[in-house]
Amino acid sequence: MARIILTQTIAPWTDDTELIGITLTLKPTNNITLSQNYTTGLHAWFLHQVRDSDPTLSTYLHDGQSEKAFTISPLNGKLEPQNQNLIAKTDQTYTWTITALAKPVCEWLQTWCDRLPTTLDLYAGKFAIADISINQPATTYNHLWTASSKPESKFTLAFLTTTCFRSKNHHLPLPIPYNIFHSYLRRWNDFAPEAFPQAEFLAWIEQVVYITNYDLECTKVAVAKQGYVTGFTGSVEFAVDRKASQNSDFERLLSALIKLADYCGTGHKTTFGLGQTRQIGKSEVGSAKNEKEAITATPIQEHLVKRIAELTELFLQTKKRQGGDRAQNTATVWATILARYELGESLKAIAIDLDMPYETVRKYAQTARKATCKNNLIN
Repeated sequence: MARIILTQTIAPWTDDTELIGITLTLKPTNNITLSQNYTTGLHAWFLHQVRDSDPTLSTYLHDGQSEKAFTISPLNGKLEPQNQNLIAKTDQTYTWTITALAKPVCEWLQTWCDRLPTTLDLYAGKFAIADISINQPATTYNHLWTASSKPESKFTLAFLTTTCFRSKNHHLPLPIPYNIFHSYLRRWNDFAPEAFPQAEFLAWIEQVVYITNYDLECTKVAVAKQGYVTGFTGSVEFAVDRKASQNSDFERLLSALIKLADYCGTGHKTTFGLGQTRQIGKSEVGSAKNEKEAITATPIQEHLVKRIAELTELFLQTKKRQGGDRAQNTATVWATILARYELGESLKAIAIDLDMPYETVRKYAQTARKATCKNNLIN
């Protein structure tokens, strides 16, 4: 039976706990083929565990609040790319983290850990649950508040998995302080005993928090049913202006929200593995980068760029006039749509992301497929 490891530096799990993170250690019982958006399966497995033992909580997690009261991570460990899939191998060990952001979920999680299943079933494979440990210490929102005071003049956040925000029905892959602390404040105001005025606090954030350094890369991952999400990973150093001290309550809230980031993650789709976040010191930047690389699923972006270039060249060859921007642009659009469709993204999701009418995208996809089929017959 798996067991919970409690180290001396970790606070005990109590009946008052409102925030906690646990990590499962997993061993594949067979080589498991995973799709690019396998976190959808992890999300579903977790919710099934809740539904089977507590239907009321299951309804709450689905429909009961505007913010989701949990997050999950992707698998942390080496996944081997194979064609358009990933392979979890029996000679590898993986970890998977779940965080709870509200007392009802913490209570359920504690009971569930006492009767933990022996395996995690994912698609056609099984992971043996070898161990379980507390990843983020048990705490409460009041404790985060009382333990916070004036924030450090500089602090660094590491974004371990693809992080982005929704803005005007599109993905915003930039670590803008307003968006980052908006995402934390939404969770705080939903789950903490005391809420704070959103507009006033975020206007204050725009005035006093700014970026002083960063080490970021743009990434694209498959997630849920929305196709591919463009975001960023890496670390960002923020600074707090001296005039922040003019509002001591907001200073304290800022400090508490920085601590909350380790639990709630950042931005969009944190219940599907996006936005995993850690506050780190300068000496931890290297280790955070290693953790980010271990979690990163596969170089999807590199494959996509290569395939789009290959298809663009093919489509240009099918045109009588290859000169001019129009032919190049048309070929690139066809190639982009078909390459993304080949990787399993729906035409509807592609149309939304490209801000194009669905019927236009469908027509272009049909034309592009016909061109590739014709080329294959010729060759």
